Amino acid sequence: MIDLAVLSKQISANMRILLEWLIILWGIHIVNAIVRYRLLILGIYPRKLWGLPGIVFAPFLHGNFGHLFFNSIPLFVLAHFMLISTGSLFYPISGLIIVLGGFGVWLIGRSALHVGASGLIMGYFGFLLTMAYQQQSGLALLLVGVCLYYFGGLVSALVPSSTRESWEGHLLGFLAGVTAALLFLSGWFSSWF
Repeated sequence: MIDLAVLSKQISANMRILLEWLIILWGIHIVNAIVRYRLLILGIYPRKLWGLPGIVFAPFLHGNFGHLFFNSIPLFVLAHFMLISTGSLFYPISGLIIVLGGFGVWLIGRSALHVGASGLIMGYFGFLLTMAYQQQSGLALLLVGVCLYYFGGLVSALVPSSTRESWEGHLLGFLAGVTAALLFLSGWFSSWF
């Protein structure tokens, strides 16, 4: 049974973290816009040695304000669900999703600039779906139900649909999220963090 009072307290506590994340993302983007998007050089360039830093930096860079806006909404909601599901392991799990998904894009992505938080968003989506499937608790099923209802369209982002979107980032982020969930369920994170 879901304790709504505890869930309500957790939601309030998570708001500060989530708002800080959005402020950081928007702040980085404003600086990037001021310098005429020169920070995009820090994105992922597959199989290029100078593209390796992009594995870490790409989720914090966006091509334009629209790109950031449309990533901000699902990032806010799914990161919130991740905080509810993982608690203090949120940051290590997010880091693993970023590194695994980013390295996958660097390794097998098409030759193009890959930036944006959508790989992390898809990682959160994969994590939450895997957790709901494995745990089948009331909270996990509620969270995934909300995810599927509001963000079910994310599934279509896993296949190529546009030359301007990094579907590789979406797919590899999703797989990184599934991997992170399986490691989380095995107790791997608890033994390290």
